[in-house]
Amino acid sequence: MHPYLLAARPKTLAAAVVPVAVGTALAYNSTRRVEWVSCVCALLGALFIQIGTNLVNDALDFHRGADTAERLGPLRVTQAGLLSSGAVLRGAWTCFFLAALCGIPLILRGGWPIVVIGLASIAAAWAYTGGPYPLAYNGLGELFVMIFFGFAATCGTYYLQRLTMDAAALFAGFACGSLAVVLLAVNNLRDVPSDRLSAKRTLAVRFGIRFARGEIAVMALLAYVALIAVAFLRDWHLLGVLLVLPLAIVLIRSADRSEGRALNRSLAIAGMHEWAFGIAFVVFAVL
Repeated sequence: MHPYLLAARPKTLAAAVVPVAVGTALAYNSTRRVEWVSCVCALLGALFIQIGTNLVNDALDFHRGADTAERLGPLRVTQAGLLSSGAVLRGAWTCFFLAALCGIPLILRGGWPIVVIGLASIAAAWAYTGGPYPLAYNGLGELFVMIFFGFAATCGTYYLQRLTMDAAALFAGFACGSLAVVLLAVNNLRDVPSDRLSAKRTLAVRFGIRFARGEIAVMALLAYVALIAVAFLRDWHLLGVLLVLPLAIVLIRSADRSEGRALNRSLAIAGMHEWAFGIAFVVFAVL
């Protein structure tokens, strides 16, 4: 696999795709039509922002000492010497530039709210591990994920489809953000030993392994609480997404019983869970 593709972390990209799919499907549920240009541009923009975030994370985690030869997670290309940190960061800025290009049709459609969302998303993508106060190193990773891979991506997409906002979209955004937080929380649980050594003060490091496992369980289940709220506000057919709930239980049990490198399997289940939730939401929203 090409080093840039490795650095993009394809297995995590559900966090970008699912919110756009959910926002579009929820809007379609009301209007029975899709603004396809907005949908495609929002999807590409979200993907470029997430890949750019992953690339910045790959380069700067190595510089800050969070990625070492003892890393338990998937291969990081900067740490492995497959690409220089400069090359990885250039790739990140290329992704942010492409995201900005994708944003032009979205701004023409949605106006200044999309300008705010786009600029804030790119700035936060850099600030996640870059800048003087990196969010991931100060226990703010979950907040970043909830805001930008939950509310901004889902509600922004919904707004682009309908040019309005409502409570159902906000609950859908919370559901998508919760699923993305679960991905991050599993990752942080696995990396507690190395993060402690590198002064990366994630919530798992600050409050301990028991807290991290509880966070995974609570956020995975809250996604379904939010789903029920969406169904109540919009369409009871969406309760069909509860068919995915057993996979959430499998994920919770896996994270609770696994340690170290074995948590990579839990991370894979978390990715599968988010994909399954998103696909089920689209199917039942369209029905």
